Amino acid sequence: MKKGLVMEGGAMRGMFTCGVIDVMLENGIEFDIAVGVSAGATFGLNFKSKQIGRPLRYNKVYCNDKRYASFKSLIETGDLYNVPFCYGTLPYELDVWDTETFYNNPMDFYCVATDLQSGNAVYHKCDNPDSTPEGVDIKWIRASASMPVVSRPVKINGRAYLDGGMSDSIPLKFMESQNCDRILVIETQPIDYVKQPQKYMWLIKMVLRNYPKMIETMAKRHEMYNEEKAYIRAQEAAGKVFVIRPAAPLKIGATEKKPEELQRVYELGRAAAISQLAALKAYLG
Repeated sequence: MKKGLVMEGGAMRGMFTCGVIDVMLENGIEFDIAVGVSAGATFGLNFKSKQIGRPLRYNKVYCNDKRYASFKSLIETGDLYNVPFCYGTLPYELDVWDTETFYNNPMDFYCVATDLQSGNAVYHKCDNPDSTPEGVDIKWIRASASMPVVSRPVKINGRAYLDGGMSDSIPLKFMESQNCDRILVIETQPIDYVKQPQKYMWLIKMVLRNYPKMIETMAKRHEMYNEEKAYIRAQEAAGKVFVIRPAAPLKIGATEKKPEELQRVYELGRAAAISQLAALKAYLG
């Protein structure tokens, strides 16, 4: 029996995912392979490192810290989320990511990024145990969560990457390709959510003018996303996947500054997981 975990992104909607994975950690639920997109990667990696409460904790502590995310950082560096702080100081000094546990955990962990030249999704397996801010895996995780327009492209091995959610927002089909017998999908939008076309394509075309394939991918993102949501519903109805999702829109800011709002969405994730815990255990076997 091979078990897979899929974690959608969605900026601070990812606090919902944090609540779900913490309940699973507390109850000893394990998977053979996991894939995270954007916030699903940056927060979801804590499932592999078994650090209950870590992403909620550091987001509540630093959500109002200008070193973490600010327009000052965007203007000065090109990144809304300050790279040296978010991917260096914070995880390696202030609220330490347990890389030893992460790399010793046999569960495979993938993050999804979008290749700017091709506009296609790239699935990177995080199995390069370099526990420093210069490590290749932390660069891929950063690429996965680097939102277009408010982030600089992340350069890795001569290629440029941005947010994986642009090309594969909820990678169930990727997980199915890994021959999993049981798959849990954690979504951060309710079942009936329909994504609308991008309102700011004019700005995207200007900022990403050197990457026409990426522009094309972003112009069609809503179609990709809605197709993935429909596919997940169909697989769920057929009993082929188990889905935990919010019952209603989470209504939280992408760069939420209120710790109580982060806590609220986290608690919604916990409540959803607890309410479905018995059914999830039965499904996973």
